[in-house]
Amino acid sequence: MENKVIRIKGILLLIVLALLVLPFFQSKFNIVQLEPLKGAITEPEKRYINSKDWFSGTYQEQEEKYLNETFGFRSLFIKINNQIAFSLFNKAKANGVIVGKENYLYEENYIKTYYGDDFIGVDSITHRMQRLKFIQDTLAKLHKDIILVIAAGKGTFYPEFIPEKFRIRKNATNYEWHVKLTKDLNIKYIDFNKYFLEHKHTSKYPLYPQYGIHWSYYGMCIAADSIVRYIEKLRNIDLPNFYWNDIDLDDPRETDYDVADGMNIFFRLKTFKMAYPRLKFDSDTGKSKISVLVIADSFYWGMFGRGIITRSFSSNHFWFYNKQVHGTDISTQLETNQLNLKDEISKHDIIIIMATDANLHGLGWGFIEKTYNLYKGILNKSELQDKVNSIRNYIKADKKWLEQIEKKAIERKVSLDSMITIDAIWLMQHGK
Repeated sequence: MENKVIRIKGILLLIVLALLVLPFFQSKFNIVQLEPLKGAITEPEKRYINSKDWFSGTYQEQEEKYLNETFGFRSLFIKINNQIAFSLFNKAKANGVIVGKENYLYEENYIKTYYGDDFIGVDSITHRMQRLKFIQDTLAKLHKDIILVIAAGKGTFYPEFIPEKFRIRKNATNYEWHVKLTKDLNIKYIDFNKYFLEHKHTSKYPLYPQYGIHWSYYGMCIAADSIVRYIEKLRNIDLPNFYWNDIDLDDPRETDYDVADGMNIFFRLKTFKMAYPRLKFDSDTGKSKISVLVIADSFYWGMFGRGIITRSFSSNHFWFYNKQVHGTDISTQLETNQLNLKDEISKHDIIIIMATDANLHGLGWGFIEKTYNLYKGILNKSELQDKVNSIRNYIKADKKWLEQIEKKAIERKVSLDSMITIDAIWLMQHGK
């Protein structure tokens, strides 16, 4: 009996030792091929020791981070942890992801946008849209057009599945005021938020997925086709179009499942079938040729990356968040600050500014302000104004900060908007 107990203890000890050393061997030799984690995963850089980093403590910090993020079976353990959190506690272990009713997945900023929790104020939006109107009128004299495109937002499209604890009183929203002022100022625009809502219950195929944050592939094709046809009507031209005669119904792919993919859980979530049109493209023979510049968030990636909309244009440049430069004729990595804005505008017939409702607070990401300053001849003040506007927007998006400024506005007997501007200028001047 005693020998049997000793053998059992020995076996248990060997199992414990194996569990301790297996992650080390896995990290060194990759014994078991594991599927990598999905989403915005940045692999840490291996740092090599030197005296400066050692004595400053930098090496120890970086090495600890490296070991924590590269140990063997890490992806397996993360998936186990994420699956437990989702299955038992209905929580998503992914940054900013909210699990809604019936497991509809959201990013939190789309919920805040729907309720107006990120509202930047009437004055700020009016100021921006008046500048956009000036740009539109100025470019018209150069035979160019600028178009505002509002992409659909998931919080607005599926408010019925927002969890109870995130439901608050609905206030004024950036979306409502951008649309109102666009109409008032006669700015050219396409509102897919409105279109998608109007066709939510009548569309033959889903316009928005259950587990993705962007519009569905089918919805994206509808939007891309609408943009091309809007430009044709606006310019009275005939562009190469795309169309489809057949549609595949299948489980969600790629962006139709991107939020669920980013959760990194074991079991695939059940949902309804999604539609995937089999696209065909017109020949460009005898068609008009135009160059298009698009300043947009990730809602343009699908159209651009899959070559759906780009085939309708002779040239298409995409400025991702007005920072990274992508183009059908660009092979090197570029950023917008490396380009001459006036030269770039002169190269394009159409400029599109696209954003989903959750990104309207930062619409254009500085492009509108810089272009306005360019044609107003106040380039020397552009950086100053951009920074003030940026700080103003941050203040308005921070509830606690905004409450403090409201008290100061009351004490000084000035409007809240004026107090925000005063604080933004002070912060900028003092390098805060």
